[in-house]
Amino acid sequence: MENVAVARALFDALASDDDVQVRALCAPGFTLRQNGGLAMDVEMLLHFNRLVHAVVSGFCYEDVVCAATATGFVEEHAVRGTLADGSALALAACVVADIVDGRVTLVREYVDTAAAAPLLAALARR
Repeated sequence: MENVAVARALFDALASDDDVQVRALCAPGFTLRQNGGLAMDVEMLLHFNRLVHAVVSGFCYEDVVCAATATGFVEEHAVRGTLADGSALALAACVVADIVDGRVTLVREYVDTAAAAPLLAALARR
C-alpha cells in the first residue's frame, strides 16, 4: 500500500472507530505524540479515540490535504463533529508520520490547542 493510501486507511479507521483496522495499520512499537507531549502506544490511541467518539457525534476528518514523503506522509485536516452541548468542533491538525513496510511506526500530530479546549473540557467531564 502506498503511503497516502496508508494515511487514508488509518484516518478512515479512526473516524469509524475500527480498532481492528487501526491495529493492523500500526507497526509493533507504534508511537504517537500530540504537540510533542507524552508518547502514546496504539492501545492508548485506541482508548483516546473511543473517548473522543463518546463526546463528539459525527466525528470526521474533512478538508484533507495529504502528501507522501520519503519516509511516510504529511497530512493536514480538520477534525469536525458536534459536542454534547451542541457546539461544533472544528480543530485544525497537521500529522507527520513514518511508515515502514506499509505500517505506521511514528505519528507526530500538531493541533490548534485553543480550538481543542472545548474537546478537552468535554473529555475531562467523562
